[in-house]
Amino acid sequence: MVEITRSLSLINIYKEDIQFVKNVKILLDTNIIIHRETEKIINSDIGKLFNWLDKINAQKFIHQITKQEINKLKDKDKKNTFSIKLDAYNELITLNKLEQEVESISIRYDKNENDKNDTLLLNEVFRGTVDILLTEDKKIHQKANLLNISEKVFTIESFLELVNREFPDLTDYKVLSVEKSYFGKIDLKDTFFDSFKEDYPEFGTWFNKKSNEPVYISMADGKVCSFLYLKIEEKDENYNDIEPIFSQKEKRLKIGTFKVALNGYRLAERFLKIVFDNAIKQKVNEIYVTIFDKRDEQKRLINLLEEWGFNKWGIKKSTGELVYVRDFTPKFDINYPRKTYPFISHNANNKIFIVPIWPDYHTELLPDSILRTESPDNFKEDKPHRNAISKTYISRSLNRDIKKGDILLFYRTKEKDKSAYYSALITTIALVEEKIDNITSEIEFIQKARKRSIFSDEELKKMWNDNQNNGSFLINFLHIYSLTSEQRSKLIRKRLLELNILTGEENELRGLKEITKENFITIIKEANIDESFIIY
Repeated sequence: MVEITRSLSLINIYKEDIQFVKNVKILLDTNIIIHRETEKIINSDIGKLFNWLDKINAQKFIHQITKQEINKLKDKDKKNTFSIKLDAYNELITLNKLEQEVESISIRYDKNENDKNDTLLLNEVFRGTVDILLTEDKKIHQKANLLNISEKVFTIESFLELVNREFPDLTDYKVLSVEKSYFGKIDLKDTFFDSFKEDYPEFGTWFNKKSNEPVYISMADGKVCSFLYLKIEEKDENYNDIEPIFSQKEKRLKIGTFKVALNGYRLAERFLKIVFDNAIKQKVNEIYVTIFDKRDEQKRLINLLEEWGFNKWGIKKSTGELVYVRDFTPKFDINYPRKTYPFISHNANNKIFIVPIWPDYHTELLPDSILRTESPDNFKEDKPHRNAISKTYISRSLNRDIKKGDILLFYRTKEKDKSAYYSALITTIALVEEKIDNITSEIEFIQKARKRSIFSDEELKKMWNDNQNNGSFLINFLHIYSLTSEQRSKLIRKRLLELNILTGEENELRGLKEITKENFITIIKEANIDESFIIY
């Protein structure tokens, strides 16, 4: 069993003078191989992926099933070409019998031969023959989650996110902050826009007409790497081109143009946060987007939209684009909070906790809650966890009676050499998505914490070993609302004591502190914030 838990998900690839532990075994699904070896570029990230696999000295494996699937190609020349290229990969020679847990999943969810083949790949990860599986198949990821091995199964994007976070010194570029700009300031000749020009013949003309309208962009090495354009549509908007037509006369937010070309930084999630923030501010009842599903980048975006509550509505008749809609009327689903994000409920069967966080970690985890005394240049979105809506907080609180749907109020503890009465304060409202408890090993701790925490694998390893007897557990949460600088002065420790929300007892905030719902309402009223996201 020692070998099975050896180097799961890059766990042993630590930085030692930029030298990496070799022999990490990565199994590549057929769709990854096809992306890599096809003459036509299907996924622009494939080159970055294989560049990183080489940098970390990964052993690249294929399964017998991949060879069998390639041999089924009807085009003889293409089949021969692929067969020759497959010789560049290591092959898993032995076809192992399904483990009992894997077989149980297969019986429940595999409907056809392709599904069963996918499960054979998962079986190799489950039993430890390989350390990581790379696949773009959505159903494989769903089954990996059911088998509790999702930490070992990556998409291209999530793998790039991992290596960019773990090895920033080797990253080829730095991502700048998302910034608000204007169409007229952006170079239409940038290759970023080539796919739009291919899909929409009139894109250039449309783009130039929008010269004075605002957009959100990110730049890397002087090139556009992400782009978001939003449009408010009033109740009298004409929707005759959409089938079925929008029958309700609603104020809507349209995601007019949305593309993220630079993956591995959770930029798409960052932009989605901007979409929801604008929807709250504009008080719309619905958000929608029209999108093709021809390219991998479009399919990934559709998967992301579905994850956050968008549902397929119909088509746009003039272009054939799919139409996805997100109901944005206030509602709260405690079982699937992403589907109703950013709404939270005061009336649900949930609790409210004040959560302490040290200044050294606060703005790294919650960059939107930056204080006026901090420099924004130190917290640009060049790390995945800074862009994410979903994040991980590591706790050793004795009180761990917390569950999905509970509300968190992050409390930034006092500054060094400053009075707690004026420097400690509540900055952020968040929502619990999951509690991960009963962690029994260092490997499990790192696997569970790494994807959304601010710490590297090395830091997590040290944290586990330094605090092995303290019962660390994880709180996965959704960032909901950052209190502005004008509001922060009202939520300092001094005021919280005056309101009897804090008692001033010693060690009162050594862990999670539950407060009443009446306390929560007091805090919200004291902050004088837009309460549109709260359901009373």
